[in-house]
Amino acid sequence: MRKLATILLLIGWLVPLCSLVAQETTNRQSSSQQNPTSQNPAHSQRQSEPTTTLRVDVNLVNVFVTVTDSHGSPVGGLKKENFVLKEDDHEQTIAIFDKESALPLSIALSIDTSLSTRHDLPLEQASAKRFAHAILRPIDAVCVYGFSEVVNESTRGYTADLKRIDEGIDHIRVGAATALYDAIYLASRALDHRKGRRVIVLITDGGDTISRIDYKQAVRSAEEAEAIVYSIIIVPIESSAGRETGGEHALIQLSDDTGGKYYYATSTEDLDEAFRKISDELRTQYLLAYYPSQRTSFSDFRRIEVKVAAVPEAAGYHVRHRAGYYSVKSEF
Repeated sequence: MRKLATILLLIGWLVPLCSLVAQETTNRQSSSQQNPTSQNPAHSQRQSEPTTTLRVDVNLVNVFVTVTDSHGSPVGGLKKENFVLKEDDHEQTIAIFDKESALPLSIALSIDTSLSTRHDLPLEQASAKRFAHAILRPIDAVCVYGFSEVVNESTRGYTADLKRIDEGIDHIRVGAATALYDAIYLASRALDHRKGRRVIVLITDGGDTISRIDYKQAVRSAEEAEAIVYSIIIVPIESSAGRETGGEHALIQLSDDTGGKYYYATSTEDLDEAFRKISDELRTQYLLAYYPSQRTSFSDFRRIEVKVAAVPEAAGYHVRHRAGYYSVKSEF
């Protein structure tokens, strides 16, 4: 009797256990039929891998354009239909057109205070003050930088207060070396957060001697900030022996790539004239903005070309604008 009771007890435990195992097997088979790939780990892994997609950047691209005639004077009065704009050789539709843009100006006024400019510095300071007083509107702002072996932001940020700007210009001091590319980089990074038009005005003899940032990084930082660079190159009065022509050529190229311009100055009159021309250009710029229609290049740099058309005098016009833009910003 005891053996019979034990057998019956074991049967009572085994029957539910067998039912549970059978149910689990049925569930797995059903799941496999619904999703056959689950039996193939390699295939399952391929299925879970993300699909490569092409992302199109539809952000608005701003292009500030300066048009000058054969005498170098700014040309006003042009209309939207007078411009042809291309990106990577593909014509784009101009979505926004504005003449003599009312957008605010943010100007980084960067003055070389290295030892080689010590004789000209007082003249540069006086001329820079006159420029600030002539160009500034209530919506505009200036930040004054003095650069030698270090870069000093003497106005402590951007301001429209002319008294504060004058004091900032007065307080820059002569140093030893020239951190020109550092000055361009730092000014560009500060401008990158500013709204409206962004401008860097450099007053320098052109040579860089101590920067941690190299020329390519300086150029890219200015291009990424959409900064228009104007270079006023101070030529030594005593003789040309002290000129750093390599630095001059670098500034000329930088100005050209950003849609700005370069000027040579040997006197106070030259400085004032350069500032006057810069002021005139900034007041007669055109804004052309577009949404890129297509991407035909895998490069992160998109080249821009602007021409003037349907104007009889267009053949004698010179059009300046930034060379292009980066679709992905660098991390220096």
